[in-house]
Amino acid sequence: MRKFIILIIIIAGYQTKAQFKGTFGKDPIIHLENFDKQRIHWGYFLGFNSLDFKIDQNTPSEEILANNSIGFNVGLVGDLCLYEFLNLRFEPGLYYTQRDLTFPGFEEKVDYLRQVKSTYIFFPLLLKFSSVRTGNVRPYLVGGFSTALNLSSNSKSTDDNSNNRFRMIQWTNFYEVGLGIDLYLEYFKFSPSIRGVFSLNDELIRDNDPNSPWTSSVESMKTRGIFINFTFH
Repeated sequence: MRKFIILIIIIAGYQTKAQFKGTFGKDPIIHLENFDKQRIHWGYFLGFNSLDFKIDQNTPSEEILANNSIGFNVGLVGDLCLYEFLNLRFEPGLYYTQRDLTFPGFEEKVDYLRQVKSTYIFFPLLLKFSSVRTGNVRPYLVGGFSTALNLSSNSKSTDDNSNNRFRMIQWTNFYEVGLGIDLYLEYFKFSPSIRGVFSLNDELIRDNDPNSPWTSSVESMKTRGIFINFTFH
């Protein structure tokens, strides 16, 4: 049984190596040759994100610290071919993330720590600039603007940080830039990409007290971060 399992692994390894060589080797078998000639095509993506805050303070006080964590993304892709090397893309998606804010001047955890859990629905409109296809590989650059709805903003709450309630605005605008690569496989196109996202708006809702120790020193608090998506067409 042991020898049989080892034999299966060796055969699978040879088959994988042969398939990879046939797809991305020196003389590859060209897959999905007419795929990019479609006027419109659809897909979906799965991925990860890492978001934090860019915090500008208006007084020379101790810095507010933002620690990010890894979140996940899922969404759809609509692609419109404008020209041979230029596509317009709409990529609505759900992005979940958490950021931990540490405020100076407090001793109790209930006061100095705010766990900001955010569930964004992004609506990006992007331009994709592709290079010439080489075999089954085609790198590209992507950039554009998006607007996002924060479902966890607490914007309508009358409570604030004095009641352990952190508030952000509900709608935010972003600009996005990134790069990726289209890999043409036998049955579908696989496109890993990485993208930087940067908020154009101050997202913080100030506390009711104008002298709040949590928000009075903040001039602006803007989301920024990285999206890593794996798209399937």
